[in-house]
Amino acid sequence: MTDVMIVMSPTWQLVRYAFIGLLSNAILYLAYLALTALGVETKLAMTVLYAVGVAQTFIFNKRWTFRHDGSHRSAFVRYCISYALGYFINLLVLYVLVDCLHYPHQIVQGAMIFWLAAMLFLLQKFWVFRTNPSLSISARIHS
Repeated sequence: MTDVMIVMSPTWQLVRYAFIGLLSNAILYLAYLALTALGVETKLAMTVLYAVGVAQTFIFNKRWTFRHDGSHRSAFVRYCISYALGYFINLLVLYVLVDCLHYPHQIVQGAMIFWLAAMLFLLQKFWVFRTNPSLSISARIHS
């Protein structure tokens, strides 16, 4: 097998990231509806599915979106830190803009979805799945 240096454009990474996010959120939303229809409390269902979503998107983003060959463990820790940061930023913005300033929660959360997606993409590209440019990274081509 021939090793090939993979250089994926940021645009292509963003397209893959968006695809993973949309597909994952659609599946998790259906699972949320199913769990709550079965009587699972809403916050419990959301919490469990949030954890499932973080785990599954980590695997797909690591392997497919960013084609990261680095340490699984350290990348996963950085991934979880990124998503925890996103969660707490989201919570803080909702508290300030909705609870304190009385903006409509639908608009605030809608805007936060896009802002957090952009923030998480940048964190994943430049921190979570970072590569050392001084090292040669070889990978198998899988599409």
